[in-house]
Amino acid sequence: MTVPNHFTASLPAAERAAHGRSARSRASRSSHGWFEADERRTDPVDVVERQSADRVRELVPIRYGRMLESPFRFYRGAAAIMAGDLAALPSTGLWVQLCGDAHLLNFRLLASPERHLVFDINDFDETLPGPFEWDVKRLAASFVTASRANGFSLKEQNRAVRACVGAYRERMREFAGMRTLDIWYAQDDTDRMRQLLASSMDKEARRRTARATERARTRTNIQAFEKLTRVTVDGRRIAPDPPLITPLDQLRDDRAEVGREEQLRGLVGGYARTLPSERRHLLRHYRLVDMARKVVGVGSVGTRCWILLLLGRDDDDPLLLQAKEAQESVLAAHTGGDGYDNQGRRVVTGQRLIQTTSDIFLGWTHVTGLDGQDRDFYVRQLRDWKGIAQPETMDPGLLSLFARLCGASLARAHARSGDPVAIAAYLGGSDRFDRALTVFAQSYADQNERDFEALGAARRSGRITAENL
Repeated sequence: MTVPNHFTASLPAAERAAHGRSARSRASRSSHGWFEADERRTDPVDVVERQSADRVRELVPIRYGRMLESPFRFYRGAAAIMAGDLAALPSTGLWVQLCGDAHLLNFRLLASPERHLVFDINDFDETLPGPFEWDVKRLAASFVTASRANGFSLKEQNRAVRACVGAYRERMREFAGMRTLDIWYAQDDTDRMRQLLASSMDKEARRRTARATERARTRTNIQAFEKLTRVTVDGRRIAPDPPLITPLDQLRDDRAEVGREEQLRGLVGGYARTLPSERRHLLRHYRLVDMARKVVGVGSVGTRCWILLLLGRDDDDPLLLQAKEAQESVLAAHTGGDGYDNQGRRVVTGQRLIQTTSDIFLGWTHVTGLDGQDRDFYVRQLRDWKGIAQPETMDPGLLSLFARLCGASLARAHARSGDPVAIAAYLGGSDRFDRALTVFAQSYADQNERDFEALGAARRSGRITAENL
């Protein structure tokens, strides 16, 4: 692993470009092609089981059940496996703030604080500095895995990857010629999305894109409130749906739950101190009325995640927050660690660095003695104008369009935190890197399918228990 020892973005542009081109001597663009697992590679089931060891025990089978639904679902939960594989490959040494889990479903429509709809990265649980190509490779391979699930041909699979990586390279070259503040202010709002896709969109693609943006505007905090709560004799409370949503009062028979309500109320107070003063003032207008444990995602299942119901003026003035446990990034073991004393702070710092518009209630905290352990959390609103892609409903052309959006958005995130001049110089004007990543994505998708089968074999042998929920 080549760790940068200086911040190249502070150098003159010519030196930055030279630094980028010199990285080809460490890792040529063609070296990013074919993936073959090292013979010393850790058993993928061991990797997954190690992650499960510190998770809520009764929820771990749900995680395995979700990962075993398909190779694509497995891929979503296998960031730790891929991190080890990427670390064993040649590295450019051109570092950025990585998303750390840049698969295609972690890109979506989101609401800005100004109530504009933007396209951006959404999940930052694994964020950490590292070589830019790690994110690009994870994103590229996710498009092959999703394309295979849809039954697309090899040519159609490769077209999606080329669209993704080509958009990344072209957008990075665009950023290399921009002023620093212009890069920082760049957003992929609906106008920019149309510009990115204008030359490739047919009538059906425009119709579906318009419908997706309108649907995202309906996925508000209020919609989540109506779906997740019910009226009781005590007022609005979170509706139980165990084991996926379990209110705190239904967990109190567990000895580990003793004192949990007090700890979770303390969580809100500790979290509030990490917000800017005006946001703390806003939060004081709400009172905490209910809490529930929630099962989220695929790879995150089993981590402690709580939804917090707060009410303002009355029962129709809600704020729903999600407090999610932040554990060490899967990248940390391969990048020299993260240097953070709070993993929630790591997540929030990374998100604010690479996401153009973050939730106004984004913050972090530390809880002592929760489940007998000290745990870090980050907190954000639960659902606010989120438009989630549905790759299983996309035809090859629409998936390639979505790939272009994702690749361009990832380049914007990396340009904010890394050196776009150096990265653009490394990538160059040809499609050599694009072609190499197409080969990598195919070979890594093959490896992912073998790992998926290994987890299935572990279930059949009784090594693990899986539950479909």
